[in-house]
Amino acid sequence: MPVPVLRSLTCAAALAAALPLPSIAQADGLAGSYLAARAATLDSDFEASADYYNRALVRDPQNPLLMEHVVFARLALGDVAGAAPVAARLWELGARSQVANIVMAADTVLKEDFQAIIDRKGAQYEINGLVDGLILGWAHLGAGSVSAALAQFDELGKKDGLGLFARYHRALALASVGDYEGAEALFAADDGQLTNTSRRAVIARLEILSQLGRNEQALQVMADAFDGQLDPGLTALSDRLHTGETLPFTLAATPRDGIAEVFFTMGAALNGEMADDYVLMYARVAAALREDHVDAILLAAELFDKLGRYALSIDLYKMVPRGHPDYHAAELGRAEALRRAAKPDAAAEVLQQLARDFPNEAPVYTNLGDLLRQQEDYAGAVKAYDTALGLIDEAQDGRWFLLYARGICHERLKNWDQAEADFRAALAIRPDQPQVLNYLGYSLVEKQIKLDEALSMIERAVDARPDAGYIVDSLGWVLYRLGRYEDAVGHMETAVELMPVDPVVNDHLGDVYWAVGRAREAEFQWKRALSFIDPEDTDGEADPERIRRKLEIGLDAVLLEEGAEPLKVANDG
Repeated sequence: MPVPVLRSLTCAAALAAALPLPSIAQADGLAGSYLAARAATLDSDFEASADYYNRALVRDPQNPLLMEHVVFARLALGDVAGAAPVAARLWELGARSQVANIVMAADTVLKEDFQAIIDRKGAQYEINGLVDGLILGWAHLGAGSVSAALAQFDELGKKDGLGLFARYHRALALASVGDYEGAEALFAADDGQLTNTSRRAVIARLEILSQLGRNEQALQVMADAFDGQLDPGLTALSDRLHTGETLPFTLAATPRDGIAEVFFTMGAALNGEMADDYVLMYARVAAALREDHVDAILLAAELFDKLGRYALSIDLYKMVPRGHPDYHAAELGRAEALRRAAKPDAAAEVLQQLARDFPNEAPVYTNLGDLLRQQEDYAGAVKAYDTALGLIDEAQDGRWFLLYARGICHERLKNWDQAEADFRAALAIRPDQPQVLNYLGYSLVEKQIKLDEALSMIERAVDARPDAGYIVDSLGWVLYRLGRYEDAVGHMETAVELMPVDPVVNDHLGDVYWAVGRAREAEFQWKRALSFIDPEDTDGEADPERIRRKLEIGLDAVLLEEGAEPLKVANDG
């Protein structure tokens, strides 16, 4: 009778939650390892998880849930060889475990025992209907039967929702055995529907067309697919096509490559739809089956980054060799992982070297500008944004963000004329962009100029983003600056509901309450604002000394000290 292990693994956290705590009788020997392992799993610390669950498994060697945890952790680390023996033990117990089935399938493919995949049967071999069906098709090809492979892809394609996947892998299989005409017919059908499914699908078609001696058509397919926006990897392909080189078919040249593509296809499709650690299984198997599958490596690195395992992410990005066409993308990812790991200097060094290697790539300078802006090096950020803006077409829609970001830097550097010009240039491209409308409107309010225009801008921003507390705060604040205190109250209260621990918003609500004569509530809000100020944030907008002074003598007296007119509203205290 099968052991009731999880039928379908949804994520590592769910697997950890499914594992019961040890009984009192077990506690002395197991509790520490159990608890440490569960904590590591919930934190996506796969190295610690594998270690602690292995320790627990030594004390409880027949526990299938412990085995499943070990298999999952080892697979997440890319260690199929280390996971396979434990997965095999789960099979010996009759356990039904998706992650064990994935590992056993990968192990069988690594041994290129395609007949074993064809002969498989029973729940122990099931991953899911799509993956199982695609693997079977490629296994038939690996066993030497092209007709059986094509029949399997055709049969799979009859199932609802699976047609596109089946046709894609049928096309790759045809190309892998040299039937480029048949493969191209599939890619060209339905106005190139298959071509437009992914970047890799486009590359596969480019290689197929090149094999057919149709480089000019390949270049047109590339232009249509990417609208002229080519990254360095695609530019390298374009250059080779322009010189008349015949590109080899590399995307899935062998059955093993094809099965790697099955796992990558599934991972890419699930990315953003399922838990990151679940998607990670597919990315890791793809890379294990094909060590040069850079897209799988980049997907796994991205997932580790999202899971907060920055060291693992950085190590994966570094696996992409310097001469590879996607080295540029890997280095951009490594810089982002270093930034998220609180290593901004190292991230800046990566981006600066990348700028030297790829001096004409706008994304490099955009990322460098963003990093320097976050580090409050506004002058350095302006230079980076200047370069990025000089490298992109003036008609490009994404130009608005560069202008907006540079405007922020100019505003922080007190270069108001340049800041305002950038914000207005950004709005010329995106007239209703709420971030730009809010930033420019709020800046005008703080300078107490063009207040009517500022009000109109911020009202449009609120209409677009009514759930954004910082924008609703801006609306309340401009009404306050216009002397419309009663009108400001509701908006400021809404802003505090949306951003309850933001010191600036609480401070603003205190000022508004004071303006309408609600002094006790104003003092309460100012005290809240003080409690939320980070003492290490010396550049924050909320001024703790000014707030304390308002608590001592009131807002009107503070305004008089600052040389401003007091509010013309009576207070209650």
